[in-house]
Amino acid sequence: MGRKVHPIGFRVGYIKSWQSRWYAERGYADQLHQDIELRARIMKALTGAGVARIELERSANRIDLWVFAAKPGMVIGKGGQKVEALKNDLEKATGKRIKLNIQEISQPELEAQLVAESIAEQINKRVSYKRAMKQAVQRAIRLGAQGVKIKCSGRLAGADMARIAWERDGRVPLHTLRADIDYATVHAHTTFGRIGVKVWIYKGEVFRDASGALQTVVAPTQARKPLGAADDERPRRRAGRGNDRGAAPGGASAGAPGGAGRGGRGAGGGGGGGTRQPRGRG
Repeated sequence: MGRKVHPIGFRVGYIKSWQSRWYAERGYADQLHQDIELRARIMKALTGAGVARIELERSANRIDLWVFAAKPGMVIGKGGQKVEALKNDLEKATGKRIKLNIQEISQPELEAQLVAESIAEQINKRVSYKRAMKQAVQRAIRLGAQGVKIKCSGRLAGADMARIAWERDGRVPLHTLRADIDYATVHAHTTFGRIGVKVWIYKGEVFRDASGALQTVVAPTQARKPLGAADDERPRRRAGRGNDRGAAPGGASAGAPGGAGRGGRGAGGGGGGGTRQPRGRG
């Protein structure tokens, strides 16, 4: 069976950068586990702040962290107390100096991680999954997304049999490498079991400008026709099946002089009628 490659990992090194940037000749596995632990600690400490992603850079004795959050005020806290306490906790866990940089996300509706977390939270609160998915798609399209695709799988609405539900709008070109596609997956833990939520958001195509920097270009969207609208370029279907069936192009009906109908034989050149004469015995 076919499997879809991770949309972000597929574009790393082409239009997307690594979220962990460091090099190690020895102790690679230990540092990798430390990265995972750092991200888990930050996500747990900043629950509710809308953290979309965490980027990390390592030097000899220091770790630089960039936290992208929709609510930076909740991350910093009153007078910077919360971020300072988090910094001290991370320094004790790693034994290295930590530098925290907080970046605000201006449009959280276009971040796949935040959209997926919002849908999962609504499912946990017993909100209709169809309504949650539809509203998330509409908000993203309204704010400029070129395409959105959302998938929910599991025992939806407490059904006995697990199934999959989709909600989509626009286009999401997964095979186009220059397409800026954000992707995230989150689990909702309900009384009926775990429900998976996956979100794809297409923001536009990425090109390099004259200086070589990457720049996202939003392609113009084509006006879509409503369902059931007639298309002038499409050829019309043939006439109905009633008395008009089998009509000649010139307008002659079946069985008329000059036209061969289904009920009789027509003479060539517009001759006699289409009625067949009985043969006599000589």
